[in-house]
Amino acid sequence: MLRELLNRLKSGTTPEQDANVVPLAAATLLFEVAWADHQIGQQELAHIRSALIDQFALDGATVDEIVKESRAHHEQSVGIYRFTRTLTEAWDEPARFDLVVQLWRLALSDDELHKFEEHTIRKIAELLYVSHPRFIEAKLKAKRDASGHPV
Repeated sequence: MLRELLNRLKSGTTPEQDANVVPLAAATLLFEVAWADHQIGQQELAHIRSALIDQFALDGATVDEIVKESRAHHEQSVGIYRFTRTLTEAWDEPARFDLVVQLWRLALSDDELHKFEEHTIRKIAELLYVSHPRFIEAKLKAKRDASGHPV
């Protein structure tokens, strides 16, 4: 399933042509952040799974397939531009901001913020045209959500 979606993304399929392209693009960016420190922990996998279910109302079997295939094909890095472009075309700024919040939550989910995770989120936010102040706002929101206290 994921290979087919990747092929559709590579061929320039638009979100209007295929509703599954947007969840795939978001999942790929989540995995990019999870892998930034060269390890994907169980908490990160659980967060990715939960984010996909919540954001896209996908069933567990579909999410499991996306997670399984994404991990299997992760070594075949194709870059992130086509995924960020897909989301920029499909979503308005508030939706892209929400994804950046999810990326921060993912990075913070294992109680360790690695410098490469932050760098990856910054790069993704820039490609999603999320301004630097909104990037910082997303980080603070994710920290506040993780701690349950205002930051």
